[in-house]
Amino acid sequence: MKEKEREILDSKIAGLIAQGTELKGDLTFKGSFRIEGYLKGTVTSDSLLIVGEKGRVEADIRVGQIIINGEIKGNIQASDRVEIHNKGRVFGTIQAPRLIVEEGAYLEANCQTTEKTAPPQAGQAVKTEN
Repeated sequence: MKEKEREILDSKIAGLIAQGTELKGDLTFKGSFRIEGYLKGTVTSDSLLIVGEKGRVEADIRVGQIIINGEIKGNIQASDRVEIHNKGRVFGTIQAPRLIVEEGAYLEANCQTTEKTAPPQAGQAVKTEN
């Protein structure tokens, strides 16, 4: 993604979990959302989720797109794409039509690139196999 496009997306953030904030529960949002703190639970949206460098997430995630610069432990399902940048760390599973992993990123996950997945619906659980 071009830097100008990323700046536009970052400037239209609808919500934020700031550094030093901890949240446990279910997060559902419209518009882009950024996590710089800690979240444990579930995330559901058809929009963009950004996990910043200081962000830590332990969750089942169903979103349209996700950009990862921090750490995620859990299952990620994206209807559009998953981007893991060089400071990003992912532990779990990833399912998305497009997966982008920058050099330097840490990935310990089962990955499946598929056709576009069904858009997430509020309250819909992500099924996982153990």
